[in-house]
Amino acid sequence: MDLRDYLRVLRRNWILVVALTLIGLLAGGASSVLTKPTYTADTQLFVAIQSSGSVQELQQGNTFSQARVQSYVKTVGSPAVLQPAIDDLGLDVTAEELAARVKASSEINTVLIEIAVMDQSPVQAAAIAQAVANSLIRTIDSLERPKTGGSSPVGLSIIKPAKAPSAPSAPNTRMNLLAGLVIGLAMGIAAAILRSTLDSRIRNEADLRRVTDAPLLGGISFDQDASKRPLLTQCAPQSPRSESFRQLRTNLQFANVSGHARSVLITSSLPGEGKSTTATNLSIALAQAGLSVCLVDADLRRPMVNEYLGLDRNAGLTTALLGTSDVNDLLQQWSDDNLFVLTSGQIPPNPSELLGSEEMKQLITRLEQAFDTVIIDAPPLLPVTDSAVLSQHVGGVVIVAGSQKLRYQDLEKSLAALAMVGSNVLGVVLNRIPAKGPDSYSYTYYSHDEMHLKPSEVSNGANQKTRRRSAEASEAQSGIRPATVFPGEHVGGRR
Repeated sequence: MDLRDYLRVLRRNWILVVALTLIGLLAGGASSVLTKPTYTADTQLFVAIQSSGSVQELQQGNTFSQARVQSYVKTVGSPAVLQPAIDDLGLDVTAEELAARVKASSEINTVLIEIAVMDQSPVQAAAIAQAVANSLIRTIDSLERPKTGGSSPVGLSIIKPAKAPSAPSAPNTRMNLLAGLVIGLAMGIAAAILRSTLDSRIRNEADLRRVTDAPLLGGISFDQDASKRPLLTQCAPQSPRSESFRQLRTNLQFANVSGHARSVLITSSLPGEGKSTTATNLSIALAQAGLSVCLVDADLRRPMVNEYLGLDRNAGLTTALLGTSDVNDLLQQWSDDNLFVLTSGQIPPNPSELLGSEEMKQLITRLEQAFDTVIIDAPPLLPVTDSAVLSQHVGGVVIVAGSQKLRYQDLEKSLAALAMVGSNVLGVVLNRIPAKGPDSYSYTYYSHDEMHLKPSEVSNGANQKTRRRSAEASEAQSGIRPATVFPGEHVGGRR
């Protein structure tokens, strides 16, 4: 992962990062509130040699004092010093317990000893610090006194008496908040990276490239109203969703620049990825470009095309395959464009056998001869084998991948299933991609007024098809023959 990948991960999981950062900040604040205030009182002592003489003797005495200071610092925490202080103040603690609250230190090359005492009472902290300093003076005087008698050569004196502090030394609210903020942010970033590493869902083109090198034919922008208004004609002409399908139409023509794939199978790995709406809207977009298009609903398990287009499916594909009626009598024209729909017909008990039959192959051949493009909506690849069987009879396959729904392993299995039967995969379509954010794909360019069209205005936009055809015909003519046969009259040369 490079820097852009990490930034994308943070943008994708910014709520998690912010939440953990706030939790860390709250934890730091809570620790400051719940912690009882602690006061620190300190005192300072000076170590000197109790002798007078030449300068050389004084220098030697100073060196001797510095060497002894470190020993005196360690002596502060001993029971010999702390127990007399406890007895003097009448404290209800042991010498070991008091030692945890007493800290002695000395800077290098000095003869100064710093004693600091922590307590929940500022007055008691000062009293303990003073008592410990006095006890240290008596203890050192006793330890350094010669056994033969006489006074100690070393003398300690207090140069900074202990005073009751006016403010607590702990908790440090500012430091706790800063620490909580830093720890929370670090945990948020780590959690975001871990979540992204463990997440195997395909969200954008970068994730798609980890699985396959197949061309990305387009990204369909997510629209909250798509469930209520799934068709391309129900959207504003210049809406991101409409532009997505027009871009898909153009990219599909370039992917099939040789023109061999007149029939295109639209499928997905799992149900609910939007293959039926993609097949339907792609057919509408191709028809709006002036092509004659036949949309075949080959999902003989959960047909949806007839519901989207408001057509009757009692007689359709299965009727033609069984030879009950000719396909010419089953095609239903939709709208004013050259879009003809062959609905699924009655759901059979053996969909895979029907779709893999010789009759299905011959039907596709007849439709390819009569139409510029044949779009076939097929079942998902993983639950059933219908699409893998049917893909052998078509010119190319387009896989619809649901963004944030499909996982790497599912797409790998789908591609492996198509590769096993030798299918021609034209590319992949990412569906339900966010219009904004780190995983967005489309680039929009529309006016402010077009983004606020009313439903009535959107329906009026469908009346502009005739004017758009003249502008879009040039786009569709590259590598594709014009429609010279009216599909409703005869398919494949039959009356």
